[in-house]
Amino acid sequence: MGADTREDIINFTEADRYVAPTEPAVLEKLNWFKDQKLAFMVHWGTYSQLGMCESWPISDGDAYWSRRDYTWEKDDEKFRRQYFDMNKTFNPLRFDPDEWADFAKDAGFRYFIFTTKHHDGFCMFDSRFSSYKITAPDCPFHTNRNANVAKQLFDAFRARGIAIAPYFSKPDWHCPWYWAEGCEKPVACDRNPTYDPKQRPELWNKFVEYTHAQLTELAEEYGPIDILWLDGGQVRPSNGQDIRLDILAKKLRLKNPGLIFADRTVGGAFENYITPEQTLPKQILNVPWESCISIGNGFAYGYDDDYKPPRELVRLLINVVTRGGNLALNLGAQPDGRLPRNGMRAALGLGKWLKKYGEAIYSTRAVSSRLPAGEFGFTKKGDAVYALRPLREGKIPPKHVLVPWHGPVRRASLMDGEALRFEKAEQGGVTVTLPETQRLGDEYALVIRLEA
Repeated sequence: MGADTREDIINFTEADRYVAPTEPAVLEKLNWFKDQKLAFMVHWGTYSQLGMCESWPISDGDAYWSRRDYTWEKDDEKFRRQYFDMNKTFNPLRFDPDEWADFAKDAGFRYFIFTTKHHDGFCMFDSRFSSYKITAPDCPFHTNRNANVAKQLFDAFRARGIAIAPYFSKPDWHCPWYWAEGCEKPVACDRNPTYDPKQRPELWNKFVEYTHAQLTELAEEYGPIDILWLDGGQVRPSNGQDIRLDILAKKLRLKNPGLIFADRTVGGAFENYITPEQTLPKQILNVPWESCISIGNGFAYGYDDDYKPPRELVRLLINVVTRGGNLALNLGAQPDGRLPRNGMRAALGLGKWLKKYGEAIYSTRAVSSRLPAGEFGFTKKGDAVYALRPLREGKIPPKHVLVPWHGPVRRASLMDGEALRFEKAEQGGVTVTLPETQRLGDEYALVIRLEA
């Protein structure tokens, strides 16, 4: 079993302060986003070689939580040199972008979030503006035909009808204009710049130009892209770290009309949807949102990872979708370039379930009942309402099931079209009679279509 997913323990003031975009093309794209429901997220970089947490251990300010399992080197400076030098041994010879894309298609994923650059600054694409990249001469993989990893992946996924969402870290801890030497704070003191951007505008302006150049590369040369997934919420105007997204957005949307920005945790005009991490709300949120949740123990690959089983992934997806959101399932890739087999197996189990029940998930909208929903959640598409209830392992649904739906019902059926007997319940809702075949099967969840 992977890391537990928390419910309703984070502060959802982000939803309260959500700023809806006004551009018609962006609003249209957000409607498209709400239809997709399921994203494949991959964290992959040099850190996979050690099976360690991505980037965070090199920040002294984050050592208290990110270095707990790393005991081989106590000297912070030496550890950082070891980390940054992992580009010189990164050689994922078994990487096959078509295998990744075929798997994602079979697993039912509709869009792809890939770490083109994490906070450590290592580029998984052939950026002209950095020498710290997988295509650089000091990286042994640079001669491989698939060396420009992001391009190969985006082309392969796009060819299979899967939308593209580059993950990009706004902070870059390898960049000399972010963790700059000789400033007020020592390098790697914390996750922020080593200087006050207002006091050192010459450094900050160079960093902004660099950031704009790389994001323009991704949007214009690796596109078309559908979502720009920006991480590193400390980089925000209110913290004095304004990267001038207003200017950049106008430029990037010329070639990518309606481009969605997920400027996560920042709020304002460029957090077009909110992104709870490893958690989900108990209630419906009436703003666009997406929970990013790992299939394994964390976002990066770990040698001793456990993976959530298909039943748990089905439960997560139902809980997210019936509360109005999308689910981004993360699988950290191995150092040899493959996706971990046990994680793939779990996601393919979800994909198999979606082949039968995807009608109740994709292109739906969450709806609430005036009655207590109990373990049921509801989605709607056209005139059909879908009642979904995850099942515990070994749990057999009773012959007569109370579905707490308050609206009119003229027909109830299973997803294969088999009609079900039903009657109005005295306490409200409808009582549905299930056939023996449905009661004996193990489908991870009970799904009933109700038509008005």
